[in-house]
Amino acid sequence: MFSDFAFNIFQESIDTYHIKDDVNQSFTNPYPKDQIEHLLYRKNWIDTVQWHYEDIIRDPEIEPKAALELKRKIDASNQDRTDLVEYIDSYFLNKYQSVQVKDNATINTESPAWAIDRLSILALKIYHMQEEVNRTDASAEHTQKCSEKLAVLLEQRKDLSTAIDQLLADIEAGNKYMKVYKQMKMYNDEELNPVLRGQKG
Repeated sequence: MFSDFAFNIFQESIDTYHIKDDVNQSFTNPYPKDQIEHLLYRKNWIDTVQWHYEDIIRDPEIEPKAALELKRKIDASNQDRTDLVEYIDSYFLNKYQSVQVKDNATINTESPAWAIDRLSILALKIYHMQEEVNRTDASAEHTQKCSEKLAVLLEQRKDLSTAIDQLLADIEAGNKYMKVYKQMKMYNDEELNPVLRGQKG
């Protein structure tokens, strides 16, 4: 199943990141550029770094200048994330381009890659909730609460994985079709963001 295949790559990315656990560490993709594994690994690495950016920026003692620099890194990371989702969807569009779509086929509320995006984030939630469960310095109450949350996350993984695999099966069978809209992030575009537009000239 594609969902298990993707989740295993996400886990590999997360585990590799946490060897150094440093947002500034260099990135090396172990998969060839022409493989879907390359895109999945890169996608999750972006998510993992951004997860830790979000931790850092919530530090109440962070200096304003550092916070501003980090906010801009988060904005850039969001754009990279969107780009990777579109690349992954392009893979599926190419894979299923010869499928004969049935007359009564329907479109899904989200594309395969955006569902896989949620699976990548879910892999991070599961990893960090497992960390909380494994803490030896936490109270029994904390461990119990986190164990209950982890169980919900694992159930969510099962349900989301089933939905992803069913969506891909439906697309392959012509029961559903996919359409990709290029995401139009407005906040980094000086023509669309009124603040940036006002600084021109």
